[in-house]
Amino acid sequence: MALEPFSVRDIRVEGLQRVEAGTIFASLPVRVGDTYTDDKAAASIRALFALGLFKDVRIETSNGVLVVIVEERPTIADVNFTGTLEFDKDVLKKALREIGLGDGRPFDKALVDRAEQELKRQYINKSMYGTEVVTTVTPIERNRVNLSFAVVEGDVAKIKSINISGASAFSQGTLLGLFDSDSGTWLSWYTKSNRYSRTKLNADIESLRSYYLSRGYLEFKVDSTQVAISPNKQDIDITINVTEGERFVVSSIKLAGNFLAKDDEFQSLIAIRAGEPYNASEVSQTTKAFNDYFANFGYAFARTESSTEIDRSTNRVAITLVAEPSRRVYVRRINVAGNDRTRDEVIRREFRQLEAAWYDGEKIRQSRNRVDRLGFFTQVNIETQEVSGAPDQVDLTVNVAEKSTGSLSVGAGVSSADGLGLSFGFRQDNAFGSGNSLGIELNTSKTNRTVVLSTTNPYFTEDGVSRSIDFFQRTNRPFEDVNTYAVETTGAAVRFGIPFTDSDTVFLGVGADRTRIIPGTLLPVVYEDHVKEFGSSSTAVPLTLGWARDTRDSALVPSSGKVLRTNAEWSVGGELRYVRGTAQYQQFFPLSRKVTAAFNSEIALGAATTSASYPVFKNYYAGGLGSVRGFEQGSLTTAAQRAGSLVATGGAKRVTFNGEILTPLPGGGNDRTLRVFGFVDVGGVYGPNESIQLGDMRSSFGVGLSWISPVGPLRLAFARPITKFEGDKIQGLQFQIGTTF
Repeated sequence: MALEPFSVRDIRVEGLQRVEAGTIFASLPVRVGDTYTDDKAAASIRALFALGLFKDVRIETSNGVLVVIVEERPTIADVNFTGTLEFDKDVLKKALREIGLGDGRPFDKALVDRAEQELKRQYINKSMYGTEVVTTVTPIERNRVNLSFAVVEGDVAKIKSINISGASAFSQGTLLGLFDSDSGTWLSWYTKSNRYSRTKLNADIESLRSYYLSRGYLEFKVDSTQVAISPNKQDIDITINVTEGERFVVSSIKLAGNFLAKDDEFQSLIAIRAGEPYNASEVSQTTKAFNDYFANFGYAFARTESSTEIDRSTNRVAITLVAEPSRRVYVRRINVAGNDRTRDEVIRREFRQLEAAWYDGEKIRQSRNRVDRLGFFTQVNIETQEVSGAPDQVDLTVNVAEKSTGSLSVGAGVSSADGLGLSFGFRQDNAFGSGNSLGIELNTSKTNRTVVLSTTNPYFTEDGVSRSIDFFQRTNRPFEDVNTYAVETTGAAVRFGIPFTDSDTVFLGVGADRTRIIPGTLLPVVYEDHVKEFGSSSTAVPLTLGWARDTRDSALVPSSGKVLRTNAEWSVGGELRYVRGTAQYQQFFPLSRKVTAAFNSEIALGAATTSASYPVFKNYYAGGLGSVRGFEQGSLTTAAQRAGSLVATGGAKRVTFNGEILTPLPGGGNDRTLRVFGFVDVGGVYGPNESIQLGDMRSSFGVGLSWISPVGPLRLAFARPITKFEGDKIQGLQFQIGTTF
C-alpha cells in the first residue's frame, strides 16, 4: 500500500545503545519540514543499513512524526587465535583490523566468513591442505561478542611426484632440473622445495617453456597441468602434459618499420643468427635491445615486435623485426618511493638522468644500477608514467625496498696447535640513512689486540668524490707469555675516491703511523736488526694511489664479470722510506645455469727507496682465508724464515692464485644463496732479496660451503695441503663471514 506523502514534524530514534543519535540524523536523507514519500522511506532504510552498524532498521510514522527503530549489531570485544603456529597472531589480528574485524568494531557475519576463508587460503599457499578453521562467536554482556578462530593446522602436504608427459626431446631429469619444485631431497627441510605452491609451479612451467623455445621448438605448448591430492591431503602428484612440436631453424632475419635511418646500428644489435635453431630468448633479447636503443634517443614508448613465417616442409622460419619508435619525450619529474630510512638525496645523487632533460634509456639504466650498487636495497625498479595531457612528457618513479645495512663480521679458525681463534667486526653502511658508513673492527685474543675505527662519506663533494678516514691501533704479542716481545702500531689515514667512469674509481690518500717494538723474550732476529737500524720506535708518512673496476653481475653471488684493483703506497716522511703495491684480478665464468667458475690472482711487491732496509712491519702475509686455505692465517714463511724462526714475519713480496667451482648444494635446487665449492689455492711470500720461485709456494685443495646468511655472507672451508714445508702451521677448518675468496 502506497504511503500518503506528508510533512515531517519531528524525527525520533529508538533502540540506540552505543551509536550516537547524530550519526542517524546525519545519514537520513530527510529532515524536519521535508515531505516524506515512499522513495524517501526506501532511501532512508538503505542509508542506515549502509552504515554497517545495525542488523535491523524499521521506520514507523505517526501524526507526522518519523520513528526510526534500530537494532544495533553486537560490538567485537576481543579477537583470539588458537593453534596458529605457522603465522604470528599479532600479524593475523592486524590483517583482520584492515578488513573491519577488530576490537570495538561492529560484528559482521559476512566479514567473519570472509576472514575464515582467507585464513584457509593462506594455509593452502603453504601446502597445508588439511588445515581446519572453526570460528566461535561468544555473546557477552552489553551487546558484545568475542571472536575465536580455532585452527588445526595438520601436516604440510609434500610433492610425491612430478611427471612431464609428452616430452621426448629431453630427458625427464634434464627438464625437472629446471624446476625449483621437486619431490624431496635430503635438504628439503631447508629449501622447502617439495612444498607445493601454485605460484612456484607456474614459474617452473615458464622455465620449461623458455627452455624449449630457446632450443628451436617454436610451437611448444603446455596442454594442461594436473595436480592430484591424496585423500589424506598429505601427498601431491603433479602431471604436466606438453606438446613439443617440431624443431625449427632460422632461415633469415629482416627489418621493417622506422629505424631512424640507423639501420646499421640496429643490425649490430641482432642476437639472432640465420642457420641456427630458433631461440625465443635471442628474439626477446634483440627486441629489448632495439627498444633500449630507441630509448637512448628519447623514444621511451618505442615498440619492436617480431613476426614469423614458418615453412613446415623444411622446418625453417623467417623472422621479421618490425619497429615503431612512437614519439620522443622528456622527463618532467623523478620521484622516489619506498625509502623509509634512506634520505632522498642518497638516491637522487646517483641519477644520471636529469629532470627536464630528454628521456635517455642508457642513463636511466646507469642510474638504476648505481642505486642498486649502493647495497642499501633488496630491490630497485624504475617505472615510467605518462603525464596526463602532455604526450611529450613522462615521470619516473624509483621504487626501492630497503634492507638492513648493518653487517656483523666474525672470523674463526681451528688448529691443533692454537685451538680456536676469533675476530669480530661491525659495520653500518647507511648510518642514519645518510649513505655514509661507520665501521669498527676488534680482535681481543691473547696474542693479537686490534681496534680499527673507520668512516666513509661517498659524496664528500657534490661531484661524487668520496672520503674515508681510518684510525687504528694494533698490538701483536705472538706468544701468551707476558714477558715476550710485542709490536704496537698506531696510526690514521685519509683517502679520497675520485670516480672517472661509472665503473672506474681512482683513490688518493695520505696517512701516518708509528710502530713501537716492546722488548721481551723470543724477539726475532729481523726485529732486532730493525731496532739496530731505526730504533725501537719508527714512523712513516705514506701517500696512497689506487684504482678499482668492478663489473660483476652481483656482489654477493657473482656468476659473471670481473674485478680489477691496484693500490700503491709511497712513504715520503718519517724514518721509514719505502714503496709497496698490490694488483688483483678476479674473473667469474658461468659454466652452466647453476655452475660458476671463479679465478682470483694477486701479486704484491715492496721495496726500500733509500739505502736503508725495507721495514719488516710493511711485509705482506699469506695463509688462511683470502689467500692459501689450509694454513693458519698469515702463517706462511719465506725461505729464510724456514731456517728456524718461531713466528712468521711475512715478506716483501706475495703471490697468490685461487680457483673455485661453485654449484648449489645438492638437494638445494636452484638456490644460489647456499652453494658448495671445490677449490685449489697456490701462494707464497718472499723476502726483499729473494726472487719469486714457484717451488717455494704452498698449495692446497679442499671443499667448502658458501651461505648468504642473515648476518652476512659466510664461507666455510675444509682444506688439505698439497705442498707444504716443515714447520708450517696447518689449519684444516676455517670459516669467515664477509670474505670473498
